[in-house]
Amino acid sequence: MLKSLSIENYALIKQLQITPDKSLNIVTGETGAGKSIMLGALGLLLGNRADTKVLLDLERKCVIEGVFDISSYNLKALFSEFDIDYDEECIVRREISASGKSRAFVNDGVTNLDFLKQLGLKLMDVHSQHETLKLAHKSYQLEVIDAVADNQTPLSSFQEAYLDYTHKHTIYQSLVTEGNQIRKEADYNQFLFEELDKAQLDLEEQASLESELDKLENAEEIKTRLHEALNISDRSDFNLMNMLQEVKGALNQISQYGASYDALLERIESIRIEFKDIIAELESEEGSVEYDPQRTEEVQERLNLIYKLQQKHQVDSIKELLNIYEELGNKVLKVENLDEAIEEAKKSETAAHAKAYKQANELSKKRTAVFKSFKQEAEKLLQDLGMPNATIQLDHNTVDLGHNGIDEIDILFSANKGVSPQPLKQAASGGEFSRLMFAIKYILADKTALPTIVFDEIDTGISGEIAIKMAQMMVEMANNHQVITITHLPQIAAKGQSHYYVFKDESSDITTSQIKQLNQEERLTEIAEMIGGKNASANAFDSARELMKA
Repeated sequence: MLKSLSIENYALIKQLQITPDKSLNIVTGETGAGKSIMLGALGLLLGNRADTKVLLDLERKCVIEGVFDISSYNLKALFSEFDIDYDEECIVRREISASGKSRAFVNDGVTNLDFLKQLGLKLMDVHSQHETLKLAHKSYQLEVIDAVADNQTPLSSFQEAYLDYTHKHTIYQSLVTEGNQIRKEADYNQFLFEELDKAQLDLEEQASLESELDKLENAEEIKTRLHEALNISDRSDFNLMNMLQEVKGALNQISQYGASYDALLERIESIRIEFKDIIAELESEEGSVEYDPQRTEEVQERLNLIYKLQQKHQVDSIKELLNIYEELGNKVLKVENLDEAIEEAKKSETAAHAKAYKQANELSKKRTAVFKSFKQEAEKLLQDLGMPNATIQLDHNTVDLGHNGIDEIDILFSANKGVSPQPLKQAASGGEFSRLMFAIKYILADKTALPTIVFDEIDTGISGEIAIKMAQMMVEMANNHQVITITHLPQIAAKGQSHYYVFKDESSDITTSQIKQLNQEERLTEIAEMIGGKNASANAFDSARELMKA
C-alpha cells in the first residue's frame, strides 16, 4: 500500500505531497492540469528511465519519494537476493540531477533499475493504455489465466523443473558438439600424442644437450688449448709450477727475519696448492675431451627432434611441449570416455524433460479447468458494464515445452451480437478494450493479492448507469486493495474515500501543477461542477449530493 507520495521539481510540479487512503482514492481536475504527470512520477519510482526534460527548474534536482507498507507482500527473499535492507515500511526514492544523472534508493540504500523494476511490479499495478494493449499479447493472457487458476505455486515449481531441463539439455548439446569436433580431430590428436610420447622428453635435457654439442663440435680446439695450458703450467722446462716452487724456496730462506716474509711464504704456498689442483683438473678435462663423431650425430639428431617438435607446435621450450602432451592426453582420454559421457548426459536430459513435461501437463489441466468460469464471470461483468452482447471465447493449443509450459491461449472477444469472437487485436475498440481490461482486473482482485491498483481514466467512453456500476466495482476492489483512480466521471468521483483535486497555479511567473485533498464541502462542489460545469446549478448540487449519499 502506498502510504505517501512526494514529488519535487518534476514537469509542472514544483512540490506536491499526498497521503492516500488505504481504500479508494479519487483524483480529478481539469484536462492538462497534471493528473497524468503524477503517473509519470510514479513510473520513475517503478523503474522507468529518467530524462532531464522532466526538470521544472533546470538548476535543481528532481526528487520523487514513495513510502509503501509492504508487510503483507512477502518480499524478504527479493530484498535478500539484491542485498537490500528489508523493512516493512519501504521507502523508494529517485533523484535526477540537472546534469542528467539518475540515482535510485530503497530504504536509503543505493540500488539499480533492475531491482526497482522487480520491486515495482510488487508495489503498484498501473492500468494505462500501454497495459491495455498488453492484454492483446498471448503471454499476458496466459498470466491472467494462471492468476485466475491460482497457479503461482505449480507454475513456480514447473519453471524450476524447466530451468533444470534446459540446463541439462545445454550440457548434452555441448557434449555432442564437442564430441563431433573431437572426433574430427581424434586421429590427428592421437598421432600428435604418440609422437610426443615416443619422444620421451625431459624438462632439463635441451640445455644439457646444447652444451654437450657445443663441446663435441669444438673438441679439437678445446683439447689443443687445454694441452697448451698444461704445458705452460707444468710440462715445459720453464713452467709456472717450477717458478712457484723457486719463489717458495727464496722466501723460505728469509721467513725467519720478519713476520711479513713469513706471511708472503704462506700465501705463495696457498697459491701453489691451488695451482696444483687446477693442473689436476686441466689434466682431467684434457683426458675427457675426445672427438666422437657418433656421439655428435646422436646429440644433433636428438636436438633436431626437439626443435622440430617445438616448431610444429609453435613453442620455444620443452616445458611447453610437455604441457601440450598433457592436453593431448586429456583429449585422447576424453574421446575414449566420450560416448559414455554423452549417454549419461542424454539420460539426465530425458529424465529432466519428463519431469518438466509432467508438471507442465498438470499445469495445463489447472488452466483449462478455469476457462468456463472465467468466460462466464467476464461476460457477466461486461454485461454490467454496458456490453450485454459481449462474448468471450478461449482458444487453447498445445505447443512445445517452453518457459510457460505447453499451453498457448488466445482470448477471443466480440462486443456485438451475431459477430464471432475475434483475437483482441482485431475485435475491440479502445473503450471496449478498457472495459474488458477493467473486468479482468476486477476478477484478479478477488483471486490474487494485487498491489496498489492505479486506473488512469479507465472510464473513457462510459456514462450513466454503467459508470455507477464501474464505480461500485471499484469500491468492492478497494475493500481488499488500495485503489487510485484518475477520473472525469462524477459517478466514480463520488465513491472515493479520499478525493484529490489537481489544478494549475498561474499566480507566479511559471505555471505549476498543484494538488489538494478536498474536504466534504469541496468534494460536493467539485462533483457538482463535474456534472454541470463551473457555474453548477442547484440541480447539479442536488445530483452531487445524491451520488455521494449512494
